[in-house]
Amino acid sequence: MADLGAPAVLASEYRGRPGAVLERLQVLYPKLIDLSLGRLETLLARLGNPERHLPPVIHVAGTNGKGSTCANLRAIAEHAGLRVHVMTSPHLVDVTERFRVAGRLVTEDVLVNVLEEVERINDGAPITVFEVLTAAGFLLFSRYPADLVVLEVGLGGRLDASNVIPAPRACVITPVSLDHQAFLGDTLAAIAGEKAGIIKRGVPVVVAPQEPEALAVIRAKAEEMGSDFFVLGQDFSVSAERSGLVYSDAFGELILPKPGLLGPHQSLNSAVAVATLRYAGIGLPDEAYGGIAQAIWPARLQTLKGALAQSLPDGWELILDGGHNPGAGAVLAEVMSQWQDGPIHIIAGVKQSKDVRGFLEPLLAHAASVWAVSEDGQHMASSVDDIIVASGGVARSGPTVRAALQAIVEQAKQSAGQDSVLPARVLICGSLYLAGVVLQQDGWLAQ
Repeated sequence: MADLGAPAVLASEYRGRPGAVLERLQVLYPKLIDLSLGRLETLLARLGNPERHLPPVIHVAGTNGKGSTCANLRAIAEHAGLRVHVMTSPHLVDVTERFRVAGRLVTEDVLVNVLEEVERINDGAPITVFEVLTAAGFLLFSRYPADLVVLEVGLGGRLDASNVIPAPRACVITPVSLDHQAFLGDTLAAIAGEKAGIIKRGVPVVVAPQEPEALAVIRAKAEEMGSDFFVLGQDFSVSAERSGLVYSDAFGELILPKPGLLGPHQSLNSAVAVATLRYAGIGLPDEAYGGIAQAIWPARLQTLKGALAQSLPDGWELILDGGHNPGAGAVLAEVMSQWQDGPIHIIAGVKQSKDVRGFLEPLLAHAASVWAVSEDGQHMASSVDDIIVASGGVARSGPTVRAALQAIVEQAKQSAGQDSVLPARVLICGSLYLAGVVLQQDGWLAQ
């Protein structure tokens, strides 16, 4: 759900041996986010321009839904038997999560070797950590055979490091909402203009539903670039049925299974992925699009099964979502409105720079209780007190996830007047950095 790619995170917070390389490189350019293409273009030229020697690229920008759309693109292509490179951000637990090379997560040894090569070729020139990671991804993808690259924008689009790709097969823009205003602008139109900066001349553009002012900006950019323009709800459609989805576009109708990712909004993300591959002319058989049922994307309404989940009573669900902006809050509220079979408890931890009130406000009406948390290792976490204030005093202090879970269970037992309690859901949300901490505590490992 989140658009958090060019991460304001210290290199020292990356785990393991790759982190040691990145920590050395951060000294070369300590500023964490500096949207620009020049430094990376210089480095890529010295590396032999690996970004020009890739399989067909699908370039994905937007505010919410980028990661889920990328997951669907990968699932469809792999269901068809294609080998797929994927570069996404941020990672949740380990930096290796950012790179899938022909369908497999890069190993730590391979990533360290590539990072050290980039470090050597860069030879002390100013460069940001995200630019180094992007260069490493392109170098990896240029060296291993594959049929498709799924490339997620980090931050914005126009000046994002990923935008050095000269001619992708298709560009995708998922829903645009207010986020990262300090870097992208204070209006939807301004932010949409930054996202639309990935559009290349003559390259088809597939667009998720947008607010009118955002859609107008994106459409104008596509027309300026002479790019075919396809909008969900206008040029292609999807409807949810009891057994799955009915998708339709100029090529015909597809009967699809239910998406593997949870939430009613995932029918839209799935449809955008299907349309992108069809309008890009990738040439997949109709049955390949059933791959949406196998899509996996952690921290997007992810049901946890590990240590944290096992601490809850039988019949309870523990769900994790990394959404953190008002648009993501609205989507989560829609999901929560469909959970009618028991109370919902929210555990929220949000990054300092985010609109905490705007994120929480849509959720409050659906919550039996709200708990504010701030975990050690949660980068730039808002204080518990600030979250409580942003909730209008509704939230209570966790102050940690484990403590909040314990308090929720004890409260439920007291209300029931017995040791056994009725089923309930606990939704942990508000930050991908919190999600990473929670996944570690739950014992999750990327696959």
